[in-house]
Amino acid sequence: QVQLVESGGVLVQSGGSLTLSCAASGRTLSKYHVSWFRQQAPGMEREFVAGISLPTRSTYYADSVKGRFTISRDTARNTVYLQMNSLKPEDTAVYYCAADPRGVGRGSNYYDDWGQGTQVTVSS
Repeated sequence: QVQLVESGGVLVQSGGSLTLSCAASGRTLSKYHVSWFRQQAPGMEREFVAGISLPTRSTYYADSVKGRFTISRDTARNTVYLQMNSLKPEDTAVYYCAADPRGVGRGSNYYDDWGQGTQVTVSS
């Protein structure tokens, strides 16, 4: 099992930029596939945002963030990042990272290992 800790969420103005971090411990991420999800309100489904296959470096994005967000990794730091540009109020959510050794899944029930989340608020 891998332990994940997200950080970097803050209040930012519309049009601004932000980078979230997902730091892993317990296992090396080099053999995992990591995704970012977001949950806009308690009780709502966690929505897939972006995913990266660390073995192959392939990346995947939701249509709503394609061209604005970039997922990347730092193998030495055992960390995955989510660079978010041109932020919109509708990007406001708690952002979670999740990891799985099998592949990148777009459904939240695909993953067992989750971080605690970090709040991103975009003001209009």
